[in-house]
Amino acid sequence: MKTPMRHGIAVLLVLLLCASLFLVYNGSFNGASRDANDTRIRQHEQLRRPTEASVRVAKPHPPVLQGYSGIIDHKPLRMHCQTCALVTSSGHLSGGGRGEEIDRAECVIRMNDAPTARGYARDVGRRTSLRVIAHSSMQRVLRSRHELLNASQDTVFIFWGPSSYMRRDGKGLVYNNLRLMNQVLPKLKVYIISWQKMLQFDELFKKETGKDRRISNSWLSTGWFTMTIALELCDRINVYGMVAPDFCREPQHHSVPYHYYEPRGPDECAMYISHERGRRGSHHRFITEKRVFAKWARTFDIHFYQPDWSPPPLPANHTLEGTVTAAPLVPQKT
Repeated sequence: MKTPMRHGIAVLLVLLLCASLFLVYNGSFNGASRDANDTRIRQHEQLRRPTEASVRVAKPHPPVLQGYSGIIDHKPLRMHCQTCALVTSSGHLSGGGRGEEIDRAECVIRMNDAPTARGYARDVGRRTSLRVIAHSSMQRVLRSRHELLNASQDTVFIFWGPSSYMRRDGKGLVYNNLRLMNQVLPKLKVYIISWQKMLQFDELFKKETGKDRRISNSWLSTGWFTMTIALELCDRINVYGMVAPDFCREPQHHSVPYHYYEPRGPDECAMYISHERGRRGSHHRFITEKRVFAKWARTFDIHFYQPDWSPPPLPANHTLEGTVTAAPLVPQKT
């Protein structure tokens, strides 16, 4: 009895082992079949799907901005930004805490030697995409060259000045210094404004205001050049620190320094009014320029912050004075 029983148990174990092997083999075969089938499907989809290289569209070059040429190679400036933060040097920026907001813009535009280090970043930001510099500010910029002429930010520098200072025949003092600076710091992107473009800026001011800046013994401010350049390269301009044209006429207007980085410097409104009223010597027409900027803000995508304001709407039966005659000179979008 024991022998047949043992024989039966052995047969049963063999059958169970065979069944287990069959299940394992069948599962492996089905899994391999599914994997192979999935692989074939993926390969088929990849053949049908265009490769990344085939669908990649070449990014268009930024448009050429006429009238701005490289100091060394004389190549024209190519630049375009969807949103720009145009940061003034006004004391109104102090304590505003707009730095992070400014740095979120695609391009950040600054003027002259306005700093971003030394604790100012919280209010004015850290980035600089474009810096517009007057010939009279060149020495101050050079004194702060370790901060302002830092090539790591890939900043574009545009210098403006009288044609006599920008001559290329060896007699242009500013031009010669800029070439030397760019030779010492070859990574800097340094551009100058051509004399033809300078004449266009003068003509634009005359058309918009009815005033010849030379007859009135005035110089266009760096703010005028910066705003006009921004209109050429930006789709939207957010201006920080610029007051409304009539701000200084308000009896209770807030007193701030002319420059945020010179807290003991002259009062901003006192500076604006003295220049606006000046008849002897050379002056800037700051308030007149701001009236033009307010008018442009009704046509272009320009917005003012810190302080926040918008130009008042015109009466329904009133049109922008000078719009028809000045339109061809206002920078056009390309």
